[in-house]
Amino acid sequence: MDIKLISEKPKCFCGVFGIFGSPTASLETYYGLHSLQHRGQEACGIVTRDLNEKGKPVFHIHKDEGLVSEVFEDSNILSENLKGFSAIGHNRYSTTGSSNSRKNIQPFIVSYRMGNLAIAHNGNLTNAKELRDELINEGAIFQTTSDTEVILHLIARSRLNDQVEQIKEALNRIEGAYSLVILTDDKLIAVRDSHGFRPLSIGKHDNSFLVASETCAYDLLQAEFLREVEPGEIVIIDNETLKDGNVKSVYLYDFDSTRKHCVFEYIYFSRPDSFIFGHNVDKMRRRLGKTLARNHPVYNENGDKVIVISVPDSSNTTALGYQTELEKLGVDCKLEIGLIRSHYIGRTFIQPVQGKREIGVRIKFNTVKGVLEGRTVVIVDDSIVRGTTSRQLVRLIREANPLSIHLRISSPPITHPCFYGMDFPSKNELIAHKYNSNVDEIGKYLGVDSLEYLTNEEMLDAVSEAGPENFCHACFSGSYPTPVDLNFKKEIYEV
Repeated sequence: MDIKLISEKPKCFCGVFGIFGSPTASLETYYGLHSLQHRGQEACGIVTRDLNEKGKPVFHIHKDEGLVSEVFEDSNILSENLKGFSAIGHNRYSTTGSSNSRKNIQPFIVSYRMGNLAIAHNGNLTNAKELRDELINEGAIFQTTSDTEVILHLIARSRLNDQVEQIKEALNRIEGAYSLVILTDDKLIAVRDSHGFRPLSIGKHDNSFLVASETCAYDLLQAEFLREVEPGEIVIIDNETLKDGNVKSVYLYDFDSTRKHCVFEYIYFSRPDSFIFGHNVDKMRRRLGKTLARNHPVYNENGDKVIVISVPDSSNTTALGYQTELEKLGVDCKLEIGLIRSHYIGRTFIQPVQGKREIGVRIKFNTVKGVLEGRTVVIVDDSIVRGTTSRQLVRLIREANPLSIHLRISSPPITHPCFYGMDFPSKNELIAHKYNSNVDEIGKYLGVDSLEYLTNEEMLDAVSEAGPENFCHACFSGSYPTPVDLNFKKEIYEV
């Protein structure tokens, strides 16, 4: 039986990349998407802008389900099919729109009265359903079930005669979270919503300019990170930019300067080697670990060292911070590798025995028994969503015969769904909601000797250097920074 290996970790997820002015635009986009693979593994695609034999702009596209290395396994796709000096790319995890439809794989392309236009989107629109219904009633025909297509229709239906103004007009009708890369016949455009929910930055490589969800995409290309795209900013990169080196920008009409960055980008989503929201992710993740240790330490039970382990790979940096601070508190402790993660699973695996409910965890992780046996073990993890995977992981570690198991989580209990680009399950599937945020009861279900989370206040204190008021924490607090439909389900789009 071929089944998906599903992680219960929260998913944001999409990664976007764009480049303007490079003779190897598709190859650099490929490497950029490879660096952003952690932001989405369902599908990916690249669009390039080229000139035909008459000198007119033409767009080429290749997209499919799978990882970047799988979709572009044939190098001829990049060298022969995706020619051009500009490109955009997208890694996909579906937050709106069916994951089973190839039509929903981005980037999307349209040809309309102003020429060609391609778009890739990270985030989620909170008023897409209303806009979609309005557009359908006015005669629009939708080809996908993705909220991103709403943006294309709004741009194409604009009566303005300037593409940047058309985009500006369209975006001032939508609400929610979006970091966009848009490719036109003569421009690369990058946009962040006015609250800056999702990261987006600008880079430079030789004479070309780049935009990417995370700065780690520039490192592989040995590109220079210039700056982040500001919330509410529309960045325009064109031939003039290549000549004078100046990136032009305008702002949304109804620009709202209230920043509400997704705090989960620091907790889990972004790679630790990225720079987002004005700070290094590594630094913020270590601070989360240190705050977790100060407020929720574990002490020696038998005079032996406390063994701190992470759930690889997303919690590695947080565990470093936790152990360092625990040591400062006078606790005899050591950071150890207690779990070995397999990196060769792929996206699916064969489940050989129907009764093996824990086969997913066992295929993904194995314990280092000599490290854990007879020890007080602290597992540092970034979050718990449903709790099923955490419970199986605790059972696996228990088989190594530790003295005790203590679970420390570097975020508060997740009690509410997200409407800004994370694919959290419904409220009823969240373990914190199921147990009414009773941490002791959650701990009993997971099978640990103790469980403690960061509180919302402790979490915001850990990221206070970036301004605690600048973060969205709705999934923990239920305090949504924009109006949302609490009954919304992404399945409402499915056809």
